Amino acid sequence: MKPATAFRNDALAKVTGRAKYTDDLELPGQLHATVVHSPHARAEIISIDVSLALQAPGIVAVFTAKDVPGKIRFGQIIQDYPVLTDKQINSTGDVIALIVGSTREAALAARNLVKLEVKELHPLLDPEEAIREGAPLVHDWHGSNICNTHHIRSGDPDLGERESTHILEAEFITQRIEHAYLEPEAALCNLRPDGVMEVYGSMQHPFSTRRFVANTLGLPLADVEVKTIPMGGGFGGKDDTAALVCARAALCAYLLNRPVKLIYSREMSFRESYKRHPYKITYRLGLDDDGLIRFVKVRILADGGAYCSVTPWVTWRSTVQCCGCYQVPHVHCDTYGVYTNNVFSGAMRGFGSPQVNFAIEQLIEMAGEKLGLDEISIRRKNMLHQGSTTITGQVLDTHIVSLKQVMDRVLDQINYSEKRKQCSFGKGEGELYGIGFAISYRGMSLGAEGVDLNSAILNVQPDGSVLLETGIHENGQGSESAMILIAAEELGLPRESIRYRLPSTSNIPDGGTTVASRGTIMGGGAVVNAAGILKKLITEALLKHHPQYSVLPSDTTLVFADKLISTADRSIQVSWLEAIRLCFANQIYPYAFGVFQAPNVSWDEETGQGNAYFTWVYGCQAVELKVEPRSGKITLTNLVAAHDVGKAINPELVKGQFYGGMAMASGYALLEDCRVDKGMVVPSNFHNYHLARATDLPEMTAIIIENPDPNSPSKAKGIGEPTNELMAPAIANALYHATGKRCFKLPLKA
Repeated sequence: MKPATAFRNDALAKVTGRAKYTDDLELPGQLHATVVHSPHARAEIISIDVSLALQAPGIVAVFTAKDVPGKIRFGQIIQDYPVLTDKQINSTGDVIALIVGSTREAALAARNLVKLEVKELHPLLDPEEAIREGAPLVHDWHGSNICNTHHIRSGDPDLGERESTHILEAEFITQRIEHAYLEPEAALCNLRPDGVMEVYGSMQHPFSTRRFVANTLGLPLADVEVKTIPMGGGFGGKDDTAALVCARAALCAYLLNRPVKLIYSREMSFRESYKRHPYKITYRLGLDDDGLIRFVKVRILADGGAYCSVTPWVTWRSTVQCCGCYQVPHVHCDTYGVYTNNVFSGAMRGFGSPQVNFAIEQLIEMAGEKLGLDEISIRRKNMLHQGSTTITGQVLDTHIVSLKQVMDRVLDQINYSEKRKQCSFGKGEGELYGIGFAISYRGMSLGAEGVDLNSAILNVQPDGSVLLETGIHENGQGSESAMILIAAEELGLPRESIRYRLPSTSNIPDGGTTVASRGTIMGGGAVVNAAGILKKLITEALLKHHPQYSVLPSDTTLVFADKLISTADRSIQVSWLEAIRLCFANQIYPYAFGVFQAPNVSWDEETGQGNAYFTWVYGCQAVELKVEPRSGKITLTNLVAAHDVGKAINPELVKGQFYGGMAMASGYALLEDCRVDKGMVVPSNFHNYHLARATDLPEMTAIIIENPDPNSPSKAKGIGEPTNELMAPAIANALYHATGKRCFKLPLKA
């Protein structure tokens, strides 16, 4: 029942402007809040004087940390982030006060009237400096500027070094980048007459937002209801910061007992919102004369910024995938997430894999060149295949390992072998030409990062229409559409019969945040399981109460297809509507609650060994480019990608994820750099932060590979993040083939 064209259940509302985003919402008696950010990266607060701000026209209230009725600090892993800073300033993104006015303009005008007296302290801005012995602590209570560590201890790297006849060493630097979602952070909060704080906002995870709000207000979770509405993009960036914005708006609404809206400007968002982690990665790698990797030693240093956020989870994935999609018998990896006084780092599309892939996918080609092997041969010798053991000791035997398949499809599509002969390597007159590619594997969903489950509700109405709800949040990626298509296929109904019901935190259990490309695999799995429960219930009703079906054995399996419910041979059939009416007539609710629990994983934090993820996805991307020798201008001329998605639920939207991922990663490779100066984020808006534009991007080809996954009830995996983790190393390799010079730092420069 796959559609021939793209299906979006929310497309009409969005293209006609009928979709209502947070800033479109208005409530009677609504007030407007804004934030006052710290001008310092590190300081001790002596006093905060709000008296002048309170006297400004249109100002209703000014709140500081002393007004918080609950706990000041919260966080998903370590509770270190203050909703309002009370004593110690750790970042220029810290908020020291909230100003509430009758209008947004009035609130904004009063921001400069809040007077802050501080004792300035030397900020720690370099992770290497932060971990030196004797360095001052960003958080005294933590006892160290190392936020977290991860390790892999596999085999004997010293033995591997003795077995190696060729040794490579290299250091790679990746930069901090901004998510650049279209809609800045926004929240509208209202204290209902029943005492429940109602929250609308642009956030990725309603349930983590609920926890932030409840913590700030000192309320039980049941007294906070977060409702999902359309959001204008996230890419991983609408979790912690978005939840804090909601908590601040809720604080104002709670203290004033009036609806309060808090909308961030782009400048506020750039200043405070978390970024992709900058990495420094140092590799030592050895190979034998046959070109087989014998050992890898790697040190990963991630700048986590002022607060923990999800740094331990991001760096854990980097650790698990530090050797890329290659077999390495001896591995020693040490990864450090480091506290500094920079803007904090958090989740971003790719979640720790773009950084390590940028390094390892260049390193593998450097290794091949050292041995006289081309970049295809060295990969074929070392890549993972069916039954291989990963560096964490996981045997890849529960799904199709399609690494060779995706690589071969891309190389064939782009005619790599022939075009590779045309590469300039810095020689010749005029524009230089290069072609390059990269491959990867990626663990699906959360893995050993956390508890991984999701739920879905199917509620059939008396007229046969179906209300569907899942614990997956629609971030703009089309998850609702995918859930509808899965339900339609499972129940044998047209998609028009199914209405996706916007969930709230009071309607369905917490299904985990919509990250890690887990929306389709986890939410879709729950929908399949809910459909199975519903079909069993309807089957039992027919076998018990329908005259034609009641003569059949009790273990009869019925077929749900084409709005009919029939026996396998179609000799007996009844319409969907008739079956539903029969259920209601016999006091049977056609309602199902389904849960998908991810298969078990395992992890030993000391050794970095275990089955890190329950299944994996595989991808390959290639690029052609030209370099103008005088100016160094790099022009992309062709992009090709192949990814194994398990099963493509909505193929045209899957392709959209390919194109978006490649476009975003091209900007990461060539343009984006969210620099900081003395702790202050330098770019303040898109006029001085350079994203890849349509004119910077060439034609793109998306190749969908389908190997239905036995670990997934829907047979689908995920694709949102895998498409974003390969183009930077592919461009780096192509740039080398064009210029003859390696680039070890992002963004790339010719």
